[in-house]
Amino acid sequence: MAKKEITVVNIVVSTSLGHDIPLEKMAATLSNTEYNPEQFPGLVLRIKDPKTTALLFSSGKVVCTGARSMEKVEESIKKIIKSLEKIKIKITIKPEIKIQNIVASGSVGFDLNLNTLTMKLDNTEYEPEQFPGLVYKMPEMRATFLLFSNGKVVCTGTKSEQEVYDSLDKLIENLKKVMK
Repeated sequence: MAKKEITVVNIVVSTSLGHDIPLEKMAATLSNTEYNPEQFPGLVLRIKDPKTTALLFSSGKVVCTGARSMEKVEESIKKIIKSLEKIKIKITIKPEIKIQNIVASGSVGFDLNLNTLTMKLDNTEYEPEQFPGLVYKMPEMRATFLLFSNGKVVCTGTKSEQEVYDSLDKLIENLKKVMK
């Protein structure tokens, strides 16, 4: 039997740099940006290492996505601040980073009968003609899982790595109760 496992694949955070940002100037100066204010009010900044993408708004608010750890999130925010220094904008505060969502993928370590789970678990959605995974919402854990018949899972909605692990344990406990 395979073992349970789960790995963080994406952390979405938000922060504020406490300073207005001239997005047009940034787009004109830096090569790794996309800015089309008619379509979207934010500037897209792609960071190569760590491989992340940040949305910057003129208010100084930032949403960063793509990091796989909080260390990588912090590295990305530092790189954003360095980019701003190139256009003579000095960020003097240490931005407070708030996790909005963590996405993790892994396995429960055993095969799943999704038809049975749909009948026996609350808060599920399963339409195999549309999508091969079962959506299972665990409100008590603030987590939503995609479950696949081979035992693979994707977890979203958590706000810390510990919540990811606790949610997987609770998921396995719930699955074992209804699979007897």
